[in-house]
Amino acid sequence: MASVTAESIKMEMEMFGMDCQDESILDKMLEQCLCNRLQADELMAEWVAFSTTKNSLKLSMDTLEQFEIKAEEEEENLLDSYSTPAKGSQKRALTTPEHPHSKRSAALLASPGLLLSPASFSPSATPSQKYSQRGAKGEVVVTFGAVQGTRWAGRKSPGSGLQLELLESPEDTLHCSYKYMFQRLRDVRNVLTEKIEELGESLRSNFNIEEFSPVSLPAQDSITVLGQVCCDSNGKLNAQSVLLEVGPEQGGQQVSVDLSELREYSLFPGQVVVMEGMNTTGRRLVASKLYEVSLPEPLSVLVACGPYTPSDSLTFDPLLDLISIIVRDRPDVCLLVRSLFLLHHHLSIFKAQVTETFEAIFMRCIETIVEGTKSVGCRLVFVPSHRDIHHHFIYPQPPFTLPDLSKDQRVTLVPDPCTLLIEGVTFGLTSTDILFHMSAEEISCAPGSDRFSRILKHMLTQRSYYPLYPPVEEVNMDYEKLQSYGQMPLTPDVLIVPSELRYFIKDVIGCVCVNPGRLTKGQVGGTYGRLLIQRSTSLEDGKRVSPCLAGQVVKI
Repeated sequence: MASVTAESIKMEMEMFGMDCQDESILDKMLEQCLCNRLQADELMAEWVAFSTTKNSLKLSMDTLEQFEIKAEEEEENLLDSYSTPAKGSQKRALTTPEHPHSKRSAALLASPGLLLSPASFSPSATPSQKYSQRGAKGEVVVTFGAVQGTRWAGRKSPGSGLQLELLESPEDTLHCSYKYMFQRLRDVRNVLTEKIEELGESLRSNFNIEEFSPVSLPAQDSITVLGQVCCDSNGKLNAQSVLLEVGPEQGGQQVSVDLSELREYSLFPGQVVVMEGMNTTGRRLVASKLYEVSLPEPLSVLVACGPYTPSDSLTFDPLLDLISIIVRDRPDVCLLVRSLFLLHHHLSIFKAQVTETFEAIFMRCIETIVEGTKSVGCRLVFVPSHRDIHHHFIYPQPPFTLPDLSKDQRVTLVPDPCTLLIEGVTFGLTSTDILFHMSAEEISCAPGSDRFSRILKHMLTQRSYYPLYPPVEEVNMDYEKLQSYGQMPLTPDVLIVPSELRYFIKDVIGCVCVNPGRLTKGQVGGTYGRLLIQRSTSLEDGKRVSPCLAGQVVKI
């Protein structure tokens, strides 16, 4: 399946005589392609058919929302007429945009204006024309909180005396590489069972449930059961294919679930839930209720997610622009999440057009950032990605190994995922695109809610950076390590979830969730995020006050 881009959608629109210059509309259509696994021509065919039945409906964000809802309704109606989806691979072959994401750097920056030349490792590299001609530089595309008159500068002495550390103790933190591809199915089963039991105990105590009933025993009265959501085949979950799988204490069996009596729900494979309902035959639970657990001087934080080069060039103009922004705004902390300095999908790497080792190019990138921001004194946090060609291809992923920078107090190397404590504020970070992965698998009946908020709530209430099971095909999961290093020890104040999907900043059950977008999108510039944080211990109506004073997503 070829990659879908905003440009390919725009070309298809032009074929139908439609001219669209609104980036938000193109981003929304790209999101619909990704979540529904459609090519650009297939989406346009669907839209033309839909708009024709609505008297040539005009293309807008509102009509796209109607189009999305209509598509979901038609899918449900179709599935009602047939049996469950055909069997396929146990792991979901999820197509993701494969815009070349790569990260490369050259000589150390003596000044912010010194360009990073890739000539030594790719003599044929030329600057990207589309990136250099991009418009709307510095335009704010998303805001959060009170931003009027806000100064985005850090403290007078950024980095000095600032507390930044991993929340977990050293022995509980993933800090080195480990052997993978050796896990046994029995060990995977044990991890999943412990997750069910741990979250089940929290749900039981929270709702004062005396005990959970066996899921497969016939009962004439309403019962309360605990289990994990799964699908009755290897296809995509839908309202007719939901099974509830219970742990060994309740018999370790599966039962079909009827969702028709629930006014609203949001489910995904691997979700631990407590359901109340009738199971008169022992083979089908008619669910009537679904339980869920709700879980001084401002600090300036900049969040950027790779790739740091455009897809048509090995020049690092976006990275240099980002360094200039850091020097200008002088944030206290820079979180470089989903680093992707060297993406294996980048065309130049695929064609073997580089003349240096991947490790050497990667070190140039890191050194360029460190040296280029030295005058600012800000703390730098580097989070790896499983797409980095020079790093371990496993999740959870150990941090980068950089012996030359081990003594630099400004640099913090963390695993993916991780939970950071910055000046008393907890940050949850993961570079894996869990939003995109769960968007393609979640089913829901929740009028008025948006997909991103539902998925983020799932992550927080499931207390996991990757609760989806089984994972998508591109994620090589080690479940024992996921149990040790991939869980949320608490609900973070701020959750950073970079994604191919549209950028946002939003509050979800008391946690400020941020998708800063990507620094480059194909051949053009993308976005980055910035936050103003202040630790607050006060309460409003019995709830903790968010430490995020303001936030923005800005075009590079």
